[in-house]
Amino acid sequence: MPAFWDTSAIVHLCVPSPSSSTARHLLRDHAPVIWWCTPVEARSAIERLYAERALSLPAYRAATQRAAAMLGAWREIQPTDGLRELAFEALAKFQLRAADSLQLAAAQVWCRRKPHSRVFVSNDIKLLAAAADLGFVTRSV
Repeated sequence: MPAFWDTSAIVHLCVPSPSSSTARHLLRDHAPVIWWCTPVEARSAIERLYAERALSLPAYRAATQRAAAMLGAWREIQPTDGLRELAFEALAKFQLRAADSLQLAAAQVWCRRKPHSRVFVSNDIKLLAAAADLGFVTRSV
């Protein structure tokens, strides 16, 4: 069953962490649907971790290769005017950061604004709360 995966969850599939095991288990059950900008956000997180020396050069290379391989294979929600309007609504209702409002809007586009029984995967507590408020079943990594 597909699920919407926010960037914070995707990064745990690319970069080893205590949450990576949980993310891999969720991946077995929920094929990812991602927002169009998720590949850029994931790469940004990997670059930041490398710049902060939280990743060695081999770990950095492995993470970027995993990200490229995975992100190109998943269903991607494209930017539209309607998605932007949903992001504006999310900003007003949930006081999210811009990127998070776009993630939530993309999830709503994916399920045609009928999130009942649809899964939203994230590692961001505030974003998970907003998704749950809209009716998504949430899973944390």
